[in-house]
Amino acid sequence: MPFKSQAQRRKFAELLLKGEISNQTFEEWNRETGSAKLPERVKPKANAKSATKRRTTSKAKRRSTSKTTGRGRSKAKRRGISKAKRRTTAKKAERK
Repeated sequence: MPFKSQAQRRKFAELLLKGEISNQTFEEWNRETGSAKLPERVKPKANAKSATKRRTTSKAKRRSTSKTTGRGRSKAKRRGISKAKRRTTAKKAERK
């Protein structure tokens, strides 16, 4: 398996000096990497884990499902408006 970054190459060299990995292992990785120009560090992909877990459905499908089952959330609930606030808003509308 080739090295992915310069930092990883340095870490393996350090482990080689400590005797935690064999010279063969280090040489194998070094050989597979070749003379490729490596970045200093490689950052993990953002939200890679959560993106694979979450399933997304199209809006059209979600809308049709919520309308047919009657379990969809009202606009007020989606906006986070409390029941008390909805009541006062409804009373104001009745007065007009």
